[in-house]
Amino acid sequence: MEIREERWAGIPLLHIYPETGGESSPVVIFLHGFTSAKEHNLHYAYNMAKQGLRVILPEAHLHGEREEGLDEVQLSLRFWEIVLTSIEEVGILKEEIGRRYPKAGKIGVAGTSMGGIETLGCLKVYDWIDCAAVMMGTPGYVSLAKAQMAQYEAKGFEIPLTPDERRGLLETLGKFDLTKDRKPLAGRPVYFWHGEMDETVPFKPTRNFVEALREDYREAPERLKTRYERQAGHAVSRTGMLECADWLATYLNDVATV
Repeated sequence: MEIREERWAGIPLLHIYPETGGESSPVVIFLHGFTSAKEHNLHYAYNMAKQGLRVILPEAHLHGEREEGLDEVQLSLRFWEIVLTSIEEVGILKEEIGRRYPKAGKIGVAGTSMGGIETLGCLKVYDWIDCAAVMMGTPGYVSLAKAQMAQYEAKGFEIPLTPDERRGLLETLGKFDLTKDRKPLAGRPVYFWHGEMDETVPFKPTRNFVEALREDYREAPERLKTRYERQAGHAVSRTGMLECADWLATYLNDVATV
């Protein structure tokens, strides 16, 4: 297995692929969580690459080697800037995949926590994604942003946005919010993992969204898979990590399944 540090269109990333993999291998873009870094997710990449997938682990804006010395509060206040930048950069990485590996197979997107939130936003705006896995993510961008703002203000932090800027941000986030329009999912295979005790990205909104989705997937229910772990908090279990890798490998490797 090869692990390379590379830059694609200026985006630092880890590129993991099996030594026997060819240029037609399927590709996964895996997005890390808030205050994490690309190398912290190598266990996901390892389990995907050993099943024949080429894995791209990009460094999120203001994280890892792209950090700018911000503390966690300062970073939190720029959360949506980070999310929207990652969604934009997924589109850039897709173009790079096409340029570097024109014979590449299907493309999946996955992520944990903030990366799971970004994955759901990507599913809203990119119809080229063939398969996805969402760990501890939520699709309700607008409701999450409002809750975060209320939480920050209750703690005495001043949000650096004018009323007009706040309205503009919520309007922008609405464009990536699948709770406002589920149709862009279009029956694509999606795996959800969530801990029921999660206090960072609450479980209930995700569960409610998935239950609504079941009607959309009634003709192919096998394309929507969930694992909810009753005692788990904001940390993906080994079972969830392995199921994520297996899910992506199953749907990206088998041309008959999508």
